[in-house]
This record gives sequence, structure tokens and C-alpha cells, in this order.
Amino acid sequence: MLPKPSPDPKSSMWAWLAHDLRFYRARRGLSGDAVAKLLTCARSSISRLENGEARPTEHQMAVLDERWDTGGHFGRLLWYARLGHDPNWFKQHIDIESEAQVIKVYEALAVPGLLQLPEYAHEVIAVGGGPDINELVARRLARQEILTRQDPPVLLVLLTEGVLDWPVGGPELMRKQLAYLLEVSERPNIGIRVIPRSAGTHFGLDGSFKIMSGASGDVAYTESPGGGRLVPSAMEVRSYVLRYDRIGQKALPEDQSRDLIGKIMEAMR
Repeated sequence: MLPKPSPDPKSSMWAWLAHDLRFYRARRGLSGDAVAKLLTCARSSISRLENGEARPTEHQMAVLDERWDTGGHFGRLLWYARLGHDPNWFKQHIDIESEAQVIKVYEALAVPGLLQLPEYAHEVIAVGGGPDINELVARRLARQEILTRQDPPVLLVLLTEGVLDWPVGGPELMRKQLAYLLEVSERPNIGIRVIPRSAGTHFGLDGSFKIMSGASGDVAYTESPGGGRLVPSAMEVRSYVLRYDRIGQKALPEDQSRDLIGKIMEAMR
């Protein structure tokens, strides 16, 4: 079986990195097995790296730069790739989310996708237009299955009060959504805390994000119109962890958060 062709290096920085991994290996006459031994990983991992199906680590790139005397070529490519837009960002995000053991979410504008009711998800997705709205809703709801599996992740959520009193889909739907938040907040693996409007200025005003922690480490994720960005750099992820903790200092305890959700729900007629 012929190997898959390298990605077009002009399509993205990640594709350029994958292309050059194969190009430099082939120029040195090395097999995939030889590089796998050098990086202490499986042969299949080399194929996935060269096909753009997996992301290399800083350590792996440092090893290649040193052994192949590239002058830091791969380290620079990885640095720039992480800064730029990843065309496969959504699949990468979902894969990491599904394997995470702890997920921390800060949401300033809407109920997080993992806690959205079908009707709420439809409203949020439909407002953006585009085809296949029902399919997008189904995909979002499918992600929620991780919360009810045998070993669900711990989900810790920080919400602004504005998320709760903004009547997405009208008061009736919003009351139903708030009731659902109260219901799931009683699960042992889910915690929901609210930043009240009275908190004023806080560290979450720059936008929503999440931090996903698993066996392979921590990855942050931020959203923007038309795309998203994964942040695997340990140093940059630490800044998100600190930001999450600082936002949490302004949040109400869980019991008081439930009380506020209940009051907003009852007032929404």
C-alpha cells in the first residue's frame, strides 16, 4: 500500500510542518521505523505526524532539530503553527474533549454546548445561518454523551449572570434551560458557579474559553467567529488556568449560584 501523500504545505502551518517532517526524513534516507526509534514512539505515530493527523510535541521537534542539525527549523514551525488557525481545529477539539478527565469552562455569552438542551442548541446554531442546522445540533448533542458514560469527566463551569437572563428562544425555553442547569448541577461530576453582575469588572471580560485536562496534559480552547483555536503550549495554558482561577474568585459558591439560577428562572415569565 502506498503511503498517503503529504499535505499541501501551502494550506496551513500545520500542513507545512507535516510536509517537512517527511521531506527531511526522506532526504536523509531514513525509514519511519528509524525516526520512531529516535522519538521513542510507534511507527504508526510517525505516519500520522507526516499525514497531518497528529500534532508533534515540543520535545519531539527539539530532538529532530538537534539530531538533524536544522538550526531550530522544526521548533519554529511548531511555534508558528500553534499561533495560527488550524483547519482541523474542530475535530482536534472534539477528540481532546472526549478524552479529557477534567473540563473547566468559562462562558460569558451562552450556556456551554455540553449543557445545552436540544431546543437551545438549535436556537444558537440557527442564528448563524448556513445549511445542515439539524446535523450540527445532533453533533453538539452527541458530545454530551461523555457526561453520562461510566467514567464521566469532571465538568466545572463558570457562567456570567448575563448567560442566565438572556432569553434565548424566549422565556419559556430559557426557563426550561435554566431548570436543566439546576438539575445537572446536582450531579457529582458537574459544578456550576455564577459570576453575578454585581461583580463588575473581572478577568473574564476578554471572552470565553475552556481548559481540558487528560492523560496527555492540558489544552486550552478559545472560540472566535468562524473558527476556534487550540492552545497546547504548556506556558500559554498556564495563563488560562490562572485566568480561570481569577474569574472564579468573583463567582458565587455553588449553593448561592443555584439560588440565583432559580430566582432568574422564576422571574422569567
